[in-house]
Amino acid sequence: MTVDARPHRGQPEGLPERVTEGPPEGPRGGSPESDAVVSALRPLARALYHVNRAMLALGMIALVAASFILTYSVVSRYLFKAATDWQDEAAVFCIVGTVFLCGAFVQSGRGHVGIEAIAGLLPAWMNRVRMIAVDLLSFLFCAFFAWKSWTLWHEAWVDKMTTSSTWAPPLAIPYGLMSFGMTLLALQLLLQLVSHFGVTRAR
Repeated sequence: MTVDARPHRGQPEGLPERVTEGPPEGPRGGSPESDAVVSALRPLARALYHVNRAMLALGMIALVAASFILTYSVVSRYLFKAATDWQDEAAVFCIVGTVFLCGAFVQSGRGHVGIEAIAGLLPAWMNRVRMIAVDLLSFLFCAFFAWKSWTLWHEAWVDKMTTSSTWAPPLAIPYGLMSFGMTLLALQLLLQLVSHFGVTRAR
């Protein structure tokens, strides 16, 4: 089986572009253990790809909703002197959901801001080590962030915590969006970290 592991536009890293049946090739840089790990995570990569696309659609809807809510808030406050407590918090919740839920989709194309000042100065093997180290540290940070977010969500859910406004929506909503989004981002980084070893073998 030959795997083209190069990501194309709109496809997350770690998800093979195409798989063609053929005689098995000998290892070229990867161990059987690493190959087994890459193969085991391939269904997760496919599932995460579709989840990220769904979160992108929800994020676009939430962003449009936030813009309408803020526009309505300005108009109603200016023309009718109406209170805008619920509009402000609803818009914030929509924006929080958009930012966190779409983070994994952006990372799948490595669209987050990165500094590549020294990438062209380093040899290929050192660049690969650099990318693995960056992905590893990013995964550890996001995994810790996701874990702490879930603890905040659990505390807000059990204690029925709300915001301090008169509308008083439950804090479990933004904490849940943040926790789920950071979990997706951590999984995406894990797949990209493992894909470094799979790509080496495929080449």
